[in-house]
Amino acid sequence: MQKKSLIGMIVVVVALVAGAFALGINRGIELQTAGDQQAAVETRDTLPAAEGSDTASAAAAHSQTQQKTSFTHFRVGNRNVKSVFAEADKVWVGTSGGVIRYLPETDEYRLFDVRNGLLANGVFHVSRWTESKILVGTYGGGLAVYDELEDKFKIYNVPHGLADAFVYDALVMPNGDLWIATWSGANRVRGGRLEDPAAWETYTVENTANGLPNDWVYGLEMGKDGEVWLATEGGLARFHNGEWANWNHKDGQGAPYDSVKNDNTFNHDPAMMSSHHARQKIEMGLEDVDTAYNPNYIVALEVDREGIVWVGTWGGGLARFDGENYTNYTVSDGLPSNHVFMLHEDRNGILWVGTSNGLARFKDEKFSDRLTIHQGLFSNTVFSMDTQDQDILWIGSFGGVARIKL
Repeated sequence: MQKKSLIGMIVVVVALVAGAFALGINRGIELQTAGDQQAAVETRDTLPAAEGSDTASAAAAHSQTQQKTSFTHFRVGNRNVKSVFAEADKVWVGTSGGVIRYLPETDEYRLFDVRNGLLANGVFHVSRWTESKILVGTYGGGLAVYDELEDKFKIYNVPHGLADAFVYDALVMPNGDLWIATWSGANRVRGGRLEDPAAWETYTVENTANGLPNDWVYGLEMGKDGEVWLATEGGLARFHNGEWANWNHKDGQGAPYDSVKNDNTFNHDPAMMSSHHARQKIEMGLEDVDTAYNPNYIVALEVDREGIVWVGTWGGGLARFDGENYTNYTVSDGLPSNHVFMLHEDRNGILWVGTSNGLARFKDEKFSDRLTIHQGLFSNTVFSMDTQDQDILWIGSFGGVARIKL
């Protein structure tokens, strides 16, 4: 299918942060290829929800402006959107202030936070587990399972067998096994039997004999042959047929520092901010680096339909791994930034790359159609993305979600 440039796409930006439950609507705004976004997006109307309600609708106001806008902003507050999960009739948005369930057809949304079921408001992961249950990975509140039929959460935490209360990702395997990425290793729950203590297993650096290269696990993906790929702070790991393997910068992951240091826009040294990062620099042999650069640290992970593993690194750019060799892409190749925070393959097989300096798509070995705040994003820092039916992309960043119709 022939793809249009992003410049010709319809962009609708929806800030789904609940807080005061007010929707700021911007009318009559044409999508520009350049210019000052702040000047372009003047809020015209605000629709507050009923006091005490945790749902709100802007359908009437939206229908009045729908025909004369190229993109519209619905927004309140400032939140990081670390996860987006799009289904046919709804979109789940994980933010630093809870989870929002959004219904595009009616513009209705509902917030889930510590007041109605979560143990922590910071959310890093949202996905579907079963026909009626949603998985929510939280920052310090364990794994929350939302039962849509009963309209309530069940929390699974360290006493149940969870390796750590900080949950970054979850992966449901075809055999029913549930994998969970945490800051203290990875869990596998055989058959997804969360209520059975014997079904829980934890994999760490220690008990895998360094097969898992680092206990801080940020991402999980299933490979073409049913293997599990894990993104860690110490490199890439693979678990297949009970065997572990791993790779990192010494194997080619991430561009060398000399090739990216002039494009590094983060000039602060993380080692000066925490003992963890200071220790990490020593472990990774990065003592001479005084900026935010660690090519071993995988922030984003995607396995495409061909089985190629794509790795987004902290300052080392985008890495392509075919199972044997790495190919690295950096700013000099057209990547918007060498800090890659999000990777997503859409339903047409196009890889989208979210960075600290906007979003781009990668096809035929080329980056194209860079999208920034000037084209409608809330922020150039892109954290999350998912594809809905009819080629609709939902992009999470700081401040909200951008809806793009291809």
